[in-house]
Amino acid sequence: MRYPDSLHSDVDKGDGSIKYILSGEGASSIFIIDENTGDIHATKRLDREEQAYYTLRAQALDRLTNKPVEPESEFVIKIQDINDNEPKFLDGPYTAGVPEMSPVGTSVVQVTATDADDPTYGNSARVVYSILQGQPYFSVEPKTGVIKTALPNMDREAKDQYLLVIQAKDMVGQNGGLSGTTSVTVTLTDVNDNPPRFPRRSYQYNVPESLPVASVVARIKAADADVGPNAEMEYKIVDGDGLGVFKISVDKDTQEGIITIQKELDFEAKTSYTLRIEAANMHVDPRFLSLGPFSDMTTVKIIVEDVDEPPVFTSRLYSMVVSEAAKVGTIIGTVAAHDPDASNSPVRYSIDRNTDLERYFNIDANSGVITTAKSLDRETNAVHNITVLAMESQNPAQIGRGYVAITILDINDNAPEFAMEYETTVCENAQPGQRKTKV
Repeated sequence: MRYPDSLHSDVDKGDGSIKYILSGEGASSIFIIDENTGDIHATKRLDREEQAYYTLRAQALDRLTNKPVEPESEFVIKIQDINDNEPKFLDGPYTAGVPEMSPVGTSVVQVTATDADDPTYGNSARVVYSILQGQPYFSVEPKTGVIKTALPNMDREAKDQYLLVIQAKDMVGQNGGLSGTTSVTVTLTDVNDNPPRFPRRSYQYNVPESLPVASVVARIKAADADVGPNAEMEYKIVDGDGLGVFKISVDKDTQEGIITIQKELDFEAKTSYTLRIEAANMHVDPRFLSLGPFSDMTTVKIIVEDVDEPPVFTSRLYSMVVSEAAKVGTIIGTVAAHDPDASNSPVRYSIDRNTDLERYFNIDANSGVITTAKSLDRETNAVHNITVLAMESQNPAQIGRGYVAITILDINDNAPEFAMEYETTVCENAQPGQRKTKV
């Protein structure tokens, strides 16, 4: 490579008596000088992006004496730029998010490409941006690299992610320019634009009457295509004959409505309940109220199933009295129990002999009449606490228990007795009526 401006001394007559030498940046390694003519050559390809300027010094010497024939000359070689570097996205690939349903022209993200060529020389470093993939949903500003939405009403529930390819081209986009590309992954973030909807207009659940209070009866869920806080629900019972008997709460993890029992169920009293339940969004976006109410209604019918229950006594505790002088077979009192089930099975009675080991009492299996079975003694046992069993005839495994306290009434059946034997003395001359001791 020869530069057009060669170094030439005015005293050089062309007879070979002058030689030229070169020193400074890159002398000998990058630049060499023809010692006879003063022409400067480059020994390898130059890269302006590595070094844009070189400062060199040249001098003309008398070949015989090796002395300068004129002062040393300093000069700068500037490397002229050519378009040999494509634009690069140093921060790519990009990820960005934009709310669904955003208006056209909403900014998403800005991408930036850099070009190592000289920005002050020509158009080598003047970049313009274009979108190669991602239309018609998005566009890019040619000069700034700002990506914007290009379509209205983009719905996350229909498609939530887009892959864009953005190109940066130098030479102001003209033919022959170099280009580079990057990818941009755009995710549509959720907004609350979907109201909750129950999949069914009505539900039916069967529950046994024996289910304890606070038990879960059913789980229902209104569907919401939104996610996160935008899908959070609240449920309430707004009507129906089950108000007060059931309540509904929300499972924060699943957003299900959980129906639980608040009062004991009784098949014989009521066989079914109807609940009118509303599901509503907790966070409503006013922009989308025109889409309709952000709530929905459904009906839940709860069928109470009969459970075979043990007989129930008419009283929790029976109190009876009988004289200790009562003869065997004397009627003391009557207990009564009934089958609470719809079948109303007959009941048979018996005494739990673990509570009447001496078998003082009997009970009629059909009538529940309690009688004495042997003589009673108040002084031995003043109160007898016995347990009466009531058994369903059709299902002997169903047994109810009643409790009877029998108090024994006292009679005068014991003569007085001295607690101890007494001894005393009396004088032979004691007067009648004179007190000797006290017993």
